[in-house]
Amino acid sequence: MPTEKRRAGFPPPLGGYDADIIILCLNRLEDTLEAIGSALAQRGGDFHVTVLDQGSEPETIAAIARAFGTHPRFALHSAGKNLGVAGGRNLAAKLGHGSVIVALDNDATFRDDWVVANALKRFRRSPDLGALGFAILTADGTGPDPGAWGYPKSLLPRFRERFDASTFVGAGHAIRRAAWSAAGGYDSSLFFTWEEYDFCLAAIALGWRIAYDGTLTVLHKSSAEARVQWSGERMAWFVRNRLIIARKWGASRLGLVPRIGVYWLHGRRHGCAPQVWRGVAQAFEANIPEPRRMPESMRRYISRNETRHRGGLVRQVVSLFS
Repeated sequence: MPTEKRRAGFPPPLGGYDADIIILCLNRLEDTLEAIGSALAQRGGDFHVTVLDQGSEPETIAAIARAFGTHPRFALHSAGKNLGVAGGRNLAAKLGHGSVIVALDNDATFRDDWVVANALKRFRRSPDLGALGFAILTADGTGPDPGAWGYPKSLLPRFRERFDASTFVGAGHAIRRAAWSAAGGYDSSLFFTWEEYDFCLAAIALGWRIAYDGTLTVLHKSSAEARVQWSGERMAWFVRNRLIIARKWGASRLGLVPRIGVYWLHGRRHGCAPQVWRGVAQAFEANIPEPRRMPESMRRYISRNETRHRGGLVRQVVSLFS
């Protein structure tokens, strides 16, 4: 079990409160300071901001502590190493007990001071709502960040609207803590990419609904220095984790061949076919103790909110080259 140490700030209130806003940090000081400032500026509720550092330089940690260490609704913790997105968010979420867990990337800011309060209204009005994805816009706010659209491409023209979904984008989202606890949080072994989809499938299987709300907006800087590129580790993690998730829900190795073929074409296009095969090998080596069967209600939900928008295999292959 990872341990952490509080470096500055204060723990959350002992009693109940509305939301924890969690931010993972690994260097990128200026961006992180802006993200924290944006989180602390949120109004309309009782919020606590938790920043978990995952191996930044000591100067970065010290600068964050100086900037916000006296704020009563702020805490800076250090994990001492990079636990990955999944492991880091798991730990950060456990440091609080607010009714809702809001996550913000440290290269992002809330577009206005009422995003979290308006997200809370959605949860209060919809008892079955387990998680809510925000609209992730480019830094200038003129449109959606194309690198942070985790939904079917056919839904992109609806980025300002609301719709049910089968996942959310990690750069800005909110999760009802009851749903988080019921689904078991993130699978920390996924480390990077697809962890949100994995969580959402577990939540959907339990009867929770996932939604996207284009009126709740986040501005995303898409920092190049921290992006894992397709030609590097990202492709291997992408393939590995998606195949592991499929295996969790009972997919056979033979049944995964068409999906692997699509990934191989994608890898060839981006010059990283070897990483595809590495991801495939790692996925098949992974121990999946008890594959699960999708309840019929879950199958219908995914068909209605994902499959019909993505289309069949041929359409997905064509989209790789469009």
